[in-house]
Amino acid sequence: MAKTYLIAQIRGHGEKDSEKRGALSDSAVADYGGNVLVRKPLPKQSEGDLSGMTVVIEFDDMNAARNFYESEAYAATRMVRDGVSKSDRLYLVEV
Repeated sequence: MAKTYLIAQIRGHGEKDSEKRGALSDSAVADYGGNVLVRKPLPKQSEGDLSGMTVVIEFDDMNAARNFYESEAYAATRMVRDGVSKSDRLYLVEV
Protein backbone atom coordinates (compact mmCIF):
# COMPACT_ATOMS: atom_id res chain seq x y z
CA MET A 1 0.00 0.00 0.00
CA ALA A 2 1.14 3.53 -0.76
CA LYS A 3 1.72 6.04 2.00
CA THR A 4 -0.53 9.09 1.95
CA TYR A 5 0.39 12.54 3.18
CA LEU A 6 -1.96 15.27 4.33
CA ILE A 7 -0.29 18.56 3.46
CA ALA A 8 -1.85 21.79 4.69
CA GLN A 9 -0.98 25.47 4.47
CA ILE A 10 -2.74 27.57 7.08
CA ARG A 11 -2.57 31.27 7.87
CA GLY A 12 -3.31 31.82 11.54
CA HIS A 13 -3.15 34.30 14.33
CA GLY A 14 0.19 33.40 15.84
CA GLU A 15 2.26 30.54 17.15
CA LYS A 16 0.25 30.15 20.37
CA ASP A 17 -2.94 29.47 18.37
CA SER A 18 -1.17 26.92 16.18
CA GLU A 19 0.05 25.05 19.26
CA LYS A 20 -3.51 24.94 20.63
CA ARG A 21 -4.89 23.60 17.34
CA GLY A 22 -2.07 21.07 17.14
CA ALA A 23 -2.83 19.75 20.60
CA LEU A 24 -6.49 19.30 19.65
CA SER A 25 -5.68 17.37 16.49
CA ASP A 26 -2.92 15.14 17.89
CA SER A 27 -5.26 12.54 19.42
CA ALA A 28 -7.39 12.38 16.26
CA VAL A 29 -4.26 11.94 14.13
CA ALA A 30 -3.09 9.10 16.38
CA ASP A 31 -6.53 7.44 16.29
CA TYR A 32 -6.18 7.04 12.53
CA GLY A 33 -2.56 5.88 12.60
CA GLY A 34 -1.16 9.21 11.44
CA ASN A 35 2.23 10.63 12.26
CA VAL A 36 2.81 14.40 12.29
CA LEU A 37 6.05 14.96 10.39
CA VAL A 38 5.91 18.77 10.13
CA ARG A 39 4.02 21.41 12.09
CA LYS A 40 5.99 24.57 11.50
CA PRO A 41 4.34 27.94 12.21
CA LEU A 42 6.68 30.01 10.04
CA PRO A 43 8.67 27.89 7.58
CA LYS A 44 11.20 29.50 5.27
CA GLN A 45 9.22 30.54 2.22
CA SER A 46 11.04 30.48 -1.11
CA GLU A 47 8.16 31.22 -3.51
CA GLY A 48 4.57 32.49 -3.47
CA ASP A 49 2.70 35.30 -1.76
CA LEU A 50 0.94 33.57 1.13
CA SER A 51 2.73 32.70 4.33
CA GLY A 52 1.67 30.77 7.39
CA MET A 53 1.95 27.37 9.00
CA THR A 54 2.74 24.18 7.09
CA VAL A 55 1.56 20.79 8.34
CA VAL A 56 2.54 17.39 6.95
CA ILE A 57 0.96 14.23 8.37
CA GLU A 58 1.84 10.73 7.16
CA PHE A 59 -0.81 7.98 7.01
CA ASP A 60 -0.41 4.34 6.04
CA ASP A 61 -2.78 4.71 3.09
CA MET A 62 -5.46 6.88 1.49
CA ASN A 63 -8.28 5.22 3.43
CA ALA A 64 -6.70 6.13 6.77
CA ALA A 65 -6.11 9.71 5.62
CA ARG A 66 -9.69 10.08 4.34
CA ASN A 67 -11.12 8.52 7.48
CA PHE A 68 -9.16 11.01 9.56
CA TYR A 69 -10.21 13.95 7.39
CA GLU A 70 -13.89 12.93 7.54
CA SER A 71 -13.89 12.11 11.28
CA GLU A 72 -15.91 13.96 13.90
CA ALA A 73 -12.72 14.55 15.89
CA TYR A 74 -11.09 16.37 12.98
CA ALA A 75 -14.31 18.28 12.26
CA ALA A 76 -14.19 19.63 15.83
CA THR A 77 -10.55 20.65 15.38
CA ARG A 78 -11.37 22.28 12.05
CA MET A 79 -14.13 24.36 13.68
CA VAL A 80 -11.63 25.73 16.20
CA ARG A 81 -9.07 26.35 13.47
CA ASP A 82 -11.54 28.11 11.20
CA GLY A 83 -12.39 30.52 14.01
CA VAL A 84 -8.82 31.81 14.21
CA SER A 85 -7.20 31.06 10.87
CA LYS A 86 -7.66 30.46 7.16
CA SER A 87 -6.80 27.19 5.47
CA ASP A 88 -5.30 28.08 2.09
CA ARG A 89 -4.67 24.55 0.89
CA LEU A 90 -5.11 21.01 2.13
CA TYR A 91 -4.06 18.05 0.00
CA LEU A 92 -4.18 14.30 0.44
CA VAL A 93 -1.26 13.01 -1.63
CA GLU A 94 -0.69 9.31 -2.25
CA VAL A 95 2.91 8.32 -3.01
